[in-house]
Parts: sequence; structure tokens; C-alpha cells
Amino acid sequence: MPHLPRLAPPLLLAVLLSALMSACSKQAPAPEPERAVRTQVVSAGSASASHEYAAEVRARVESRLSFRVNGKLLNRAVNLGDTVKRGQVLARIDAQDLKLAEAAAAAGVAAARTNRDQAAADYKRFVDLQRQGFISAAELERRESAFKAAQAQLDQAKAQADVQGNQAGYAQLVADGPGVVTGVDAEPGQVLAAGTPVVRVAQDGPRDIVFSVPEDQISRVRAAASRPGALKVRLWGGERTWPLTLREVAAAADPATRTFLIKADAGKLDVKLGQSATVVLDLPQMDSVIKLPVSAVLQQGGKTSVWLLDGASMTVKPATVQVGGADGNEVVIVGGLNPGQEVVVAGVHVLSPGQKVKRYVPPRAANAPATPAVPAASR
Repeated sequence: MPHLPRLAPPLLLAVLLSALMSACSKQAPAPEPERAVRTQVVSAGSASASHEYAAEVRARVESRLSFRVNGKLLNRAVNLGDTVKRGQVLARIDAQDLKLAEAAAAAGVAAARTNRDQAAADYKRFVDLQRQGFISAAELERRESAFKAAQAQLDQAKAQADVQGNQAGYAQLVADGPGVVTGVDAEPGQVLAAGTPVVRVAQDGPRDIVFSVPEDQISRVRAAASRPGALKVRLWGGERTWPLTLREVAAAADPATRTFLIKADAGKLDVKLGQSATVVLDLPQMDSVIKLPVSAVLQQGGKTSVWLLDGASMTVKPATVQVGGADGNEVVIVGGLNPGQEVVVAGVHVLSPGQKVKRYVPPRAANAPATPAVPAASR
């Protein structure tokens, strides 16, 4: 067996420490790749921005019709989309109990009338007796009071009979006016309480264009109401626009969407219920604004921002901007940028603060002549 050389203790310790440090050391992370980005040097100008909102055509008046009494729904004579006329019967409930109550009320009227007639005859006889001196004046007053009470009971019974007659008539649900059935809320066989919606009817008449506006834009819509032609509508599938008249703005925002519901008068525009539309809000001409492609802006932490390029270090940093609207395929920036700054307009979603980048140079065709370099300010 060959003899191995024996290492000195200090040398052995140094070898062990070196091996341990090399095993525990972490590899340095690879540097981020230098990404190629498109940039644009911003400049101030003027723009005519506009906002667009998804809208829907609705009836000015839409009623939820219901029975005024309790009962079991026997049949429904209309379905979704049916056209109805004023006075048309839409549904019926079981009126058996109502008819019995009406008959009981009629019997009560007959009993009260008989009692009144008897009290009237007694009062007439006691008047003759009092004239002959057989009864006192106090006794005659008691008979007169009994007659008046019987008359009041008869009037009460008649009123109650009229109420029960009306109740029996409420067994039929009748349309208040012409319109279109836009919703069905009950089916035959259901036991309905008074006031439970059965059908919804959009009445014939004016139509509204209904849309929702975010909280930060409600003031612009209100201001547009004072400028003729600022608020327009474009029906689905068409390119032509028609002017709108602002009619109603919700007093409070919707608790779920935090948007305000707005209704605009469609005027004499030929529209159909439920038809989709787009409301266009033209903003006043804005000066000293900056326009960037839509691809240049992004949302970070709930704020709109862009990436600024530092030409000296070729690194990027975020900058928060204020968007004033849209002008075609471009975004109108009203704050946060200054003319002369270089902004990344493509590849914004893969960048991080302080990242090294390089300007993108389009590839040149093999047989194309060489072109001089374009300054950064023109990109």
C-alpha cells in the first residue's frame, strides 16, 4: 500500500475552509437582458379628445304590474315581447274567495237595510205618540238616535260591499296603457301576495339612451349638457351619430360599480327597446397637451403611468401621468410629462425601474442602401 504524505495541520485547515466556503457561496444572479424598446420624444400640441360609453335603449316609463290582492295565479295571457293595449287582460288569479267575500258584504247590506227600515218605522210611530202626549221628548230622542245609528250602519255596509266588489274586480290584471312586455316575473300556479310583480311593460312613448359614467368623469358630462352637439349617440352597427339631450343624472353612485347612471332623451330617433348604442362625448379643444400611442401607457398601483428613458444611462423609470381622453388611436396626456422627454411606446409591460434598455432599430433589407442614423428626438 503506497504511503500518503501527511499534511501539516495549518495546511489541512486552510484546505477545509476553502472547500467549505466554495460549497456555501451562492452564484451571482444573471444580469437582466438589455431589452430593445421603441421610444418617442414628446412634444406639445392641441387635441380634440372624446370619451365613449356603452349605452342601451330603454323606455322612458317601464311599469312592474302586479295584483292588488292576494291569490293563486291561474293563467298569464301574455309572454315576453308581446304587444299589449290599454285595458287588455294580462293575467288572472283565483277569485273564489273574493266572490264569497263580495256575497257576504251584500248580505251585510241587506241586513243593515232591514234594521234601518225597522228603526225608521219605530221612529215614525214614536213621533205620533209624542204628539199625542203618550211618551216624553227624551224617549223620542232615543228612538231618533237608534234610527240614525241604523242608517249609519247601512252606509257602512254599502261602503264595505263596494270595497269587496272592487276586490273581486282586482282578480284580473289589466294593462294601464299600450306597450311591450319586457319581463315576466310570475308563472301560473304561484300563490302571490298583493304587490308581487307579475309582468313588466315598457309603455309606448319617449325612449331614453341609458349609460353609466365613472365618478371622475361625471363633471365633464354635466358640462357637456350646456354645449350643443357635445353629447351624441351612435347606434350599434352604424357610423352616423345623432345629438342627445341630457335628461337625468343619478344623484348617487351605484354602490357596486361606483358609476353614475345617466339618461339622455333620444328625441325622434327610430330605435328599438334594448338596442345597443355608443354615447360619444366630445371634449373642448385642448392646447398644450401631449399625445402618445395607447401602447405607451399602463396601470401601476391604480395609477396611469409611462416609462421615461434616461438617454445618458439608458435606463428607464416610471412617471405618473394624467389622461385627458382619447384622440383616435392616441391617448391625450394633460399632466405628468414635459416636452422633450423620451418615452417608451412599445414593450412597456416587461420593464422594471432602473432596467438597462436599448433603442430598437428596425432591421434593414439585405439589398437596401445604408441610411444615416436617426436622432433619438425623432423616434
